[in-house]
Amino acid sequence: MVQVLSSRVLLRPADPERSRVFYGETLGLQISREFGTGPERGTVYFLGGGFLEVSGRGEGPATDTLRLWLQVPDVTAAHEELRAAGVEILRPPVREPWGLVEMWIADPDGHRIVLVEVPADHPLRYRPGI
Repeated sequence: MVQVLSSRVLLRPADPERSRVFYGETLGLQISREFGTGPERGTVYFLGGGFLEVSGRGEGPATDTLRLWLQVPDVTAAHEELRAAGVEILRPPVREPWGLVEMWIADPDGHRIVLVEVPADHPLRYRPGI
């Protein structure tokens, strides 16, 4: 069995600096560490219980199989902030049949990101008797 001690999502954007502005300034992710120099340098952001590393340069379109799931305390407030910042909103906040409130955005390369609010009465947050 493999023992996993840490993990991160590796993102190879078409324009690394544009992606650093998006993730670091527009979304406001905090930096865990940086490495290297110049435009190809790496930046690792905190993602709650994980990390997102933006480094190197990718070639080709965004993959349709990659999705980032980011939990936020208030998805409606995030929607207003991101819309005002010019972020591409793929779908505004909607309460899903499974009880989460979700909205979808795209990063500068077109990678899809779901911002999720877990309502107070949702099983992910509240478990009677525990």
